[in-house]
Amino acid sequence: MKVKSQQDFFSGLLFTVVGIAFAWGATDYKIGDSARMGPGYFPLLLGVLLALLGTVMTFKALVIETPEGEKVGRFAWRPLVFIIAANLVFGVALGGLPSLKVPALGLIVGIYALTFMASLAGDRFKAKEAAVLATVLAVLSYLAFVLVLKLQFVVWPALTVGS
Repeated sequence: MKVKSQQDFFSGLLFTVVGIAFAWGATDYKIGDSARMGPGYFPLLLGVLLALLGTVMTFKALVIETPEGEKVGRFAWRPLVFIIAANLVFGVALGGLPSLKVPALGLIVGIYALTFMASLAGDRFKAKEAAVLATVLAVLSYLAFVLVLKLQFVVWPALTVGS
């Protein structure tokens, strides 16, 4: 069988593999039923749906002809590296790294770091746009997570004055 759309074929395979992995991982938890859902019910359901979607995409890529076969282009390393790094930096800023004696810098600093690093993933970087976006995200996150949901975590870095 000939692949008629490389993009759909590889996307479908990725969806199928991730869906199966989530469904399989969910079986380690109590599943329950529709009336009394356990902690594994929702991940199992999503994993199965994702695997089914991936299977349908893969099948369509083998059967339906597309213009020029929708080839897979070059691998975009820059966005991949910056987006993953931005999320790691956000996690460290939010929780710190106690094993390396890195203190938590808080939600606000984490959001600014995340936004600026993720902005570097694109072809053009505009500091003013990143600053506006970071400010809006920081304000909305503070309102949603701290004031409305009352989640307890570091919002600002703890400042220590001389010893």
